[in-house]
Amino acid sequence: MLDYAEPVTKLIDEFKRLPGVGHKSAQRLAFHLLKAPTDEAERLIAAIREVKEKIIFCSVCNNLTDSDPCRFCASPTRDRSVICVVEEPHNLVAIEKTREYHGQYHVLHGALSPIRGVGPEELRIRNLLERLRPDETGESVVKEIILATNPNTEGEATANYLSRLLKPLGFRMTRIAMGLPVGSDLEYADEVTMHKALTNRHEI
Repeated sequence: MLDYAEPVTKLIDEFKRLPGVGHKSAQRLAFHLLKAPTDEAERLIAAIREVKEKIIFCSVCNNLTDSDPCRFCASPTRDRSVICVVEEPHNLVAIEKTREYHGQYHVLHGALSPIRGVGPEELRIRNLLERLRPDETGESVVKEIILATNPNTEGEATANYLSRLLKPLGFRMTRIAMGLPVGSDLEYADEVTMHKALTNRHEI
């Protein structure tokens, strides 16, 4: 097996630590950087350094931001009576792209997974409960909580846990609809997807 110079091996090893990057992909990234002009490599280094120095978690919703609170929590035009709970910051971006949702967000930074040792304590649930506390009038500003966790085993477990935790407190709990994606064929749908599509049917 060909041995690379130690700095190249270190770079490949660091790329391999990234999610979804295997050995061959790490090699390609490393050699791309080696061939790239110095200023391109410097821009990458500067971007990594800047994101580590300037990006923080919003103290309200846990979103990634360079100002606290984040722009969603600070906006006076967002509907504060609705909170959409998502697993990761990139899920929030996907919802915003629709331009249909105008409420608040809450980012859990994960989903329940006993296999991976992720329980309720590892998720950002504590400050969600703080956001739901009654104000001076004795009522919470929040009326509805939308559970927008991923439609997989871990996401469903997280949604069920939050529903059992929060519904007794009097909040309206809703779950994003799931089913067949636009442009797909029924013959390729699995049983779970078809079940969700039928369950979440609506009048036309």
